[in-house]
Amino acid sequence: MKKTFSIISFFILLTFSLLNINSCSNREDTVSCFPNSPISVNLNLNLAAYNNLNFVGQPIYINEQQSGTRGLIVVRTSDVPANFKVYDRNAPHICPDNSTTLEIKDNISIVCPKDNATWILLTGQPTAISSVPPKTYFWSYDPATKNLNLYN
Repeated sequence: MKKTFSIISFFILLTFSLLNINSCSNREDTVSCFPNSPISVNLNLNLAAYNNLNFVGQPIYINEQQSGTRGLIVVRTSDVPANFKVYDRNAPHICPDNSTTLEIKDNISIVCPKDNATWILLTGQPTAISSVPPKTYFWSYDPATKNLNLYN
């Protein structure tokens, strides 16, 4: 009886520990005031407006409906297989205000104009000031039709 009680107690403790660990990791590495909005954009890379995405390292801004509160930065990171990075333009490390919209600098980095926090464009790795990467979103790509879908 005592052995059964200790086994049950162990599993209850383990369950609560796992729930506690998982609840702490639900912020997706952004500040708590980061806006949460639906992302659902379809891009046809055959169109001139999105032609840069046919080439590695040529980013574009997306400011269409359902592209977040400040838009997105999209960049192709490799050709074979085709890989992309889709970043939210809200700075991930500070609460949004008039000067926290991320910008592309020299097709190499992403910069926050408010505090000059910097990230590597192709990887999202922080290089200055911020320790968290920009928020990223999912994507799917059909190479036959050159349709790139961005979503969260």
